[in-house]
Amino acid sequence: MYTQTEASRCALHADTLLVLLPGVYSHPDEFVREGFVQAANDARLAVDVARVDSHLNYYQRNTFAERLRQDVFVPARAHGYRSIWIAGISLGGFGALIYAKERPGDVTGVVTLAPYLDEPKLWPWLNGYAEAASGHPPLYLGYGKADRFAATNSVLAAKLPPTQVFITEGGHDWAPWLRLWKEMLPALPLPRCPG
Repeated sequence: MYTQTEASRCALHADTLLVLLPGVYSHPDEFVREGFVQAANDARLAVDVARVDSHLNYYQRNTFAERLRQDVFVPARAHGYRSIWIAGISLGGFGALIYAKERPGDVTGVVTLAPYLDEPKLWPWLNGYAEAASGHPPLYLGYGKADRFAATNSVLAAKLPPTQVFITEGGHDWAPWLRLWKEMLPALPLPRCPG
């Protein structure tokens, strides 16, 4: 998987990596164009940000999780990152959850925006979030009230602490996703720039 990494603006050697997974027909460069990387900088996060080209073919061929492990997580650990958060939009949110389910020890935390959740095999694991001692990585969920996935997202939201659920106006589009992202970033337990 092609990956482009932006270094933290305040940490010389950040030990936390934030991995961004795009939606089904999105290119990872859209995270820059739509303001997601800038928002992370504005929130003064002491993290490096990796944009991953995890396109639909990986999911269709059932190679997504293994490729993400080999092409992103293994090199990141070798680079010295001690903490890896994974964030995804729509299909990317589904991918983030699939990876956390299959490789729970790899993931420090998960952020999903309007995730695609119509996959029956995922729900027994997601239901574990209703259990305090599930051992699952922390999960933060955001979606628009008019999003086409709002119904299934609300089912997942009911299993999470209210402080980890973010809802805004709007549908399945960049404007509500960016609003949610900016609201979520200060709530995430990520390292911050000093001062």
